[in-house]
Amino acid sequence: MKKSVLMMAGVSMLAWSCSTGTDNPLLIDYGTPYDIPPFDKITEDHYLPAVEAGMAEQLAEIDSVISNTEAPTFENTIEALEFSGTTLDRVTLVFYNLEGANTNDRMQELARQFSPMLSGHNDKILLNDELFQRVKVVWDDRADLDLNTEQSTLLSETYKAFARNGALLNEQQKAELMEINKELASLSTNFGENILAENNKFELVIEDQAELAGLPEGSIVAATEAAKERDHDGKWVFTLHKPSLIPFLQYSDMREYREKMFKGYIMRGDNGDEHDNNDIAAKMASLRAKRANLLGYPTHAHYVLEENMAKTPEAVYDLLNKLWIPALAKAKREAAEFQEMIDAEGGDFKLEAWDWWYYAEKVKKARYDLDNEQLRPYFEVENVIQGAFEVANKLWGLTIKERFDLPKYHEDVRTFEVKDKDSSHLGIFLVDYYPRASKGGGAWMNSFRKQSRPKGVPVTPVIYNVGNFTKPTAEKPALLTFEEVETLFHEFGHALHGFLSNCTYNSLSGTSVPRDFVEVPSQVMENWAAEPEVMKSFARHYETGEPIPDELIAKIKAAGTFNQGFKTGEYLAASFLDMDWHSLTDSELRVPDDFEDASMARIGLIPEIVSRYRSQYFAHIFAGGYASGYYGYIWSEVLDADAFQAFKETGDIFDPATAQSLRDNVFSRGGTEEPMVLYKRFRGREPEIEPLLISRGLN
Repeated sequence: MKKSVLMMAGVSMLAWSCSTGTDNPLLIDYGTPYDIPPFDKITEDHYLPAVEAGMAEQLAEIDSVISNTEAPTFENTIEALEFSGTTLDRVTLVFYNLEGANTNDRMQELARQFSPMLSGHNDKILLNDELFQRVKVVWDDRADLDLNTEQSTLLSETYKAFARNGALLNEQQKAELMEINKELASLSTNFGENILAENNKFELVIEDQAELAGLPEGSIVAATEAAKERDHDGKWVFTLHKPSLIPFLQYSDMREYREKMFKGYIMRGDNGDEHDNNDIAAKMASLRAKRANLLGYPTHAHYVLEENMAKTPEAVYDLLNKLWIPALAKAKREAAEFQEMIDAEGGDFKLEAWDWWYYAEKVKKARYDLDNEQLRPYFEVENVIQGAFEVANKLWGLTIKERFDLPKYHEDVRTFEVKDKDSSHLGIFLVDYYPRASKGGGAWMNSFRKQSRPKGVPVTPVIYNVGNFTKPTAEKPALLTFEEVETLFHEFGHALHGFLSNCTYNSLSGTSVPRDFVEVPSQVMENWAAEPEVMKSFARHYETGEPIPDELIAKIKAAGTFNQGFKTGEYLAASFLDMDWHSLTDSELRVPDDFEDASMARIGLIPEIVSRYRSQYFAHIFAGGYASGYYGYIWSEVLDADAFQAFKETGDIFDPATAQSLRDNVFSRGGTEEPMVLYKRFRGREPEIEPLLISRGLN
């Protein structure tokens, strides 16, 4: 039970529903290839009855476990609990995946309705004393049970799930905990909806063509199309979606417009209107502290990190501080260099946060003769996709072929079948790469079904990647920046973590691992994207078909550590902010802006840099699962840099033995053992930080 009872599932066939005569497509056998959800048959009206049926079914399954007159055993209690909730799991996976990637007003209304319902349902199970007593009997007898490693882990995770979610509390405390959980669930949903609304409502409308000065052709074309979509024909519209925002900040010569775009982005959720997130963020931090105290932990961070590799807040702060000192020093040098360029150009202003991207691009161009627009023509999205697939083929013999006969939830989605080196079916892969108003910002991976083998029956995964990459236009295909290339490889790494999973239990399979380990498979894949051998295989000019020149690859490599003071610094600032919010020892309400200012002052963040995420739009921690865990990206990067070094040491970035070991000990094992045990089994030792410092130019 890695996350909660709600996330558990066994086989996907709903035998009980066949006798109900229901025509709800979520409650009957899908009847689709590979049991992919029949997206075209599912409507918003199907979700509520399906969720209610799933909750009722699971509670009946729980009652069967409790009423079993036989003594509690691993099979009749722990496994029975693991295999419960199949219907609810598959219904909620479909709903929440679509609510994130293809939402509408009705879906958001349902999400608000479901949050307290599902939280309460979860608590009914985890706070059920009769059920817990059966689990405890098995736990207490664990030394006498002949369990394999995965079974032992499942038992441990199941017991801890109950204990960490209030099973040891008295009845009054349990009631208080349930109210906190319900409120947190609702607040989290509202937080995410507000960010989506803020992303979609902002627009910078330009009417004078002269005010497009400096912008690349692709940005102007995209702005023309955005203007048509928003009923501003004959004008140009720029939005807060990254493919529009980032090039604008990098290239627009109109400083006042850069300021407007930048402030529009960093003020999301902080405008005092109906989409304001200040009260929500403050209340969530307060409730998390209160819940942690109720459960016997000093802070929410202590509660979360107990289950992560880091184990303690002190360990997280120690890593962040080790990286912060060189990153801040480098950021200050970068700021001084950019100010020198401003002064040399006759500018009579001080470098501000909305100038950073612009002057970073100018300095990079001057120093390395390199900018993103030089690279875009070589990174056509189809070639990048095939490049990522080819890496998986060379490492593990996987073949990934597009299918045109499979269900999908939006016309932008593409579907692929993944096969292992022996041509056996591994799973189905959906990709959804372009921004739209119905989709949340950023990039992510999730599953409509995870890999497992309940009772020996193989269940193959259905996994999707979501992005918000540069869209194709009427004149050009989708041409990515190098950062978008890395993001595509990153999310594909998450997907591979799901496809290569070889576990028995759903709750332990694939990406069901601690937050500070889950990014290792994804981040290690980024390394191949930047390797000359790999890049030359997929980076081809979209018009001529010519491979990317060696001199451009050399420039990319030379510029690899450029601006890393900023990139590392803004990320670390957000990591400190996350930890500070969740290291509160009391439930007093804080004013987010004041709290954030104090947090950034403590680490000495320079005014020219803003934390990558401000509190009011920090979805990772207030609308996602990364509270006290945002540091996990850099923690994982220590491991991924060290892991890729293992390939480098062989002289072959596709060394078969190293690749097989990475698959056997990291990608396939899910959360069946402690992450450091798995990593050491692969590497032969604990990771070293030096490869990370070198890769970021912080050594």
